[in-house]
Amino acid sequence: MTGSEKETQTLLTVEEQVGVRKRRQVTGTVRASTFSHEREQAVEADLSMETLEVERVPIGRFVDGPIPDRQDGDTTVISVIEEVATVEVRLKLVEEVRITRRTASRKMTDHVMVRRQEVVIEQEPSLDTPVT
Repeated sequence: MTGSEKETQTLLTVEEQVGVRKRRQVTGTVRASTFSHEREQAVEADLSMETLEVERVPIGRFVDGPIPDRQDGDTTVISVIEEVATVEVRLKLVEEVRITRRTASRKMTDHVMVRRQEVVIEQEPSLDTPVT
């Protein structure tokens, strides 16, 4: 080196290195419990009920031939025929059976049991963890 040149030299003598490690440690436990509760609750529903009403209507007149069953609104009419022996055979309408369909609705209330669950979480410290 010459006197006019200044040169700086650096020598490495110590170097530190950092290392990171992870480990698992239990710090406590968690317990989950479920509890069911029952209570009575009213429920409502619309119910339909059909009934049949049978009415026998005497007619008593002679007809030319069989009369087919027919529908008159909600009423089904079934003709009952009888053969009557005379000099000639003729059909006599004896009666009509009328079956009427009626529908009634009503509200129904009943009590049913319903259940509900809830979860309770409890944390318990580990025996390895010091209490502070």
